[in-house]
Amino acid sequence: MDEEVKPGMPLPAPVAVVELLGRDGRPQLLQRVGSWPARIGRSPACEVVLDDPHLAAEHAVLDWTPEGGVQLRLLPSLNGGEMAGEALKPEEPVAVAASQDLVLAGVPLRIRHTAAALAAEQPLAVPVRRHWALLPGMALLLVLLQWLDRWSSVDPDSRWVDYAAPLLGPLVVVAGWAALWALATQLFQHRFPFATHLRKVLLVLCAVGLLEWLLPLVAFAFSWPRLLALEALVVPVLGGGLVWWHASTVWPRARRWLGGAVVSLLVLGLGLQAAGRWEQQHLFGPPYLASLAPPAFRLASPKPPASLIDSLRPLQAELARQANKDNEAPEADPND
Repeated sequence: MDEEVKPGMPLPAPVAVVELLGRDGRPQLLQRVGSWPARIGRSPACEVVLDDPHLAAEHAVLDWTPEGGVQLRLLPSLNGGEMAGEALKPEEPVAVAASQDLVLAGVPLRIRHTAAALAAEQPLAVPVRRHWALLPGMALLLVLLQWLDRWSSVDPDSRWVDYAAPLLGPLVVVAGWAALWALATQLFQHRFPFATHLRKVLLVLCAVGLLEWLLPLVAFAFSWPRLLALEALVVPVLGGGLVWWHASTVWPRARRWLGGAVVSLLVLGLGLQAAGRWEQQHLFGPPYLASLAPPAFRLASPKPPASLIDSLRPLQAELARQANKDNEAPEADPND
């Protein structure tokens, strides 16, 4: 039972934890502080001992205030320190937040204390059991989409062997892709979340497969050939989002930088793609469908051939101009 604090009585001293952070921002070493003041440095006499040659014997002092807060005082040293991007001044106390990151002589630290309320626990984004429950279903859907694509493009009399390689190949590539990202996570965060990365890539590939099947059907059903231009836009966006999704798991503290890099590459790639289509005179894709679905999927009303001829009349003047331009061009001398 907590002791009641009466008016005029000093608040009980908080308990703090000093964490030594790694490159990924995760704690590598944790030291508990229960007595105040607490010195931080290389000396064994310090309450918080950090073995780094750039730290002074006594580099800084943690202390608590009568108001119940925690403050840090930097001692005179060669390499100093910084907090919240600003350099600390020696012998000048600064307040320490409930979970405060700081750097002392290039050593990244985090100070957590009980003077402020502890943040509530966060639920898992996807429970571990659900990972393995979702994976077989998404893998089966991916195989089904690959089989439909293969079935629609090969001879009906083809052997089953002609279907096996295209079906198994993508699964091997997907497993290898997830394993590489899991190895990167193991390198930087010391864990191997293969199921997490596999779920991400399967989810995006299933979305791309469904999109590649649904868009042509909708375009054919309603006679909207320009709708296929969405595929050229959405597929790169999904691919870039997948890379960012993987990378944010490996480097969670660099999500903003990773997002900016992915968006920049997407804008550059889509701009080059738009420039190439501009040269082909169809920025939003050709005004026709390259393949036709069965007539049963057609929902738009049929149009007579005369409407097609009328829609082509605006091209007559442009074609005549191009023909005259070609006729007026000087012929090359074969002797040159």
